[in-house]
Amino acid sequence: MKKYVIIGNGTAAAGCIEGIRSVDAESPITVVSKENHPVYCRPLISYYLEGKASPEKMNYRPADFYSSNGCSVIYGATAEKIDPKERKVVLSDGTELPYTSVCVAAGSSPFLPAFEGLETVKNQFRFMTLDDAEALEHTVNESSRVLIIGAGLIGLKCAEGLTGRVGSITVCDLADRVMSSVLDTDAASVVQKHLEEHGMRFLLSESVLRFDGNTAVMKSGKTVDFDILVTAVGVRANVSLVSGIGGTVGRGITVDTSMRTDIDGVFAAGDCTEGYDLTVGKNRVLALMPNAYMQGHAAGVNMAGGNEIFDKGIPMNSIGFFGLHVMTAGNCTGECISAEDENGSKRRFFIEDGFLNGFIFVGDTTRAGIFTSLIRNKVRLDEIDFGLLVKTSSFTAFSQKNRGKMFGGVV
Repeated sequence: MKKYVIIGNGTAAAGCIEGIRSVDAESPITVVSKENHPVYCRPLISYYLEGKASPEKMNYRPADFYSSNGCSVIYGATAEKIDPKERKVVLSDGTELPYTSVCVAAGSSPFLPAFEGLETVKNQFRFMTLDDAEALEHTVNESSRVLIIGAGLIGLKCAEGLTGRVGSITVCDLADRVMSSVLDTDAASVVQKHLEEHGMRFLLSESVLRFDGNTAVMKSGKTVDFDILVTAVGVRANVSLVSGIGGTVGRGITVDTSMRTDIDGVFAAGDCTEGYDLTVGKNRVLALMPNAYMQGHAAGVNMAGGNEIFDKGIPMNSIGFFGLHVMTAGNCTGECISAEDENGSKRRFFIEDGFLNGFIFVGDTTRAGIFTSLIRNKVRLDEIDFGLLVKTSSFTAFSQKNRGKMFGGVV
């Protein structure tokens, strides 16, 4: 009988458990969970701040998920090292967990620049976990002045969750636009205007020079007074467990399409990895929930002796702010085709070498799956009526043959 160990307890871990059990129904699985919560949907923590979601409603799987899958979970535990020769995981308290195969699904950690005077700020928070959201929720009040460093997905969702609960929200970022890693200038301006209409203030192309207690001195010389500081500058993949035993890492743990590292018996999945991105034809970090689950599932199947690959990973984001929906996929390089409907929804398509390379939708995101399928399946645009598709997102833009290939014949 095999012994499986999963380090981490997020979406990738859930996928790994279900992947293992699709092949091996009996062998024991041990999950090492740094957090004291069952697997939950991290993107929902902003809704917790708003009071729209309780911790129970944020659960990613039913309450009996672990017991029904024959898993034991060690909560509040951290894996200190993997011993590939002895095939064991050593926890920080000295506990040793023997394994036949192990999956590192350790996620990522917030990146915090060395701001001068940061130690003088009393109420400073991050916004990555449910515990972070709970700590922030218990500290803010209706008069709080909140400064958020980072106008990316994490920072803006935190700002949305706090809107209406605090006195003011200021968001600053070194970039010249919001969500600069996924939106171009035109799309970002629409999102920024929408957020400003809901009371947010932005300081872009700006950064903090130093903190003097509850005052941030900016590089421009401006000052921002605040009571609550949230740092959402970025994240770094947790790679040390693999790099520490000689495994190959870059910005994340390097894995092949079966989620194997180059250490025998050691797999990795989720935000801590560099997986294959078909839009660029090489490995890079794709820190997204759907990719994390599919990577985890592939890892689990292969850990149990099955055969599954995941080679369809693409950059993709789907998010909403106060009813404004935003979806992006692929890479925004190449020739750009823009479209706008009568309701003001904007769509931007990026074409390279005859293929759809990426898209940005702001407003109406219905049937966006059609376009992600074009990217994933590498469909040549001269094989379909792409002009019609841009205007109507209609399945009639495809031949019957292409419909069957992409959508299983569903129209």
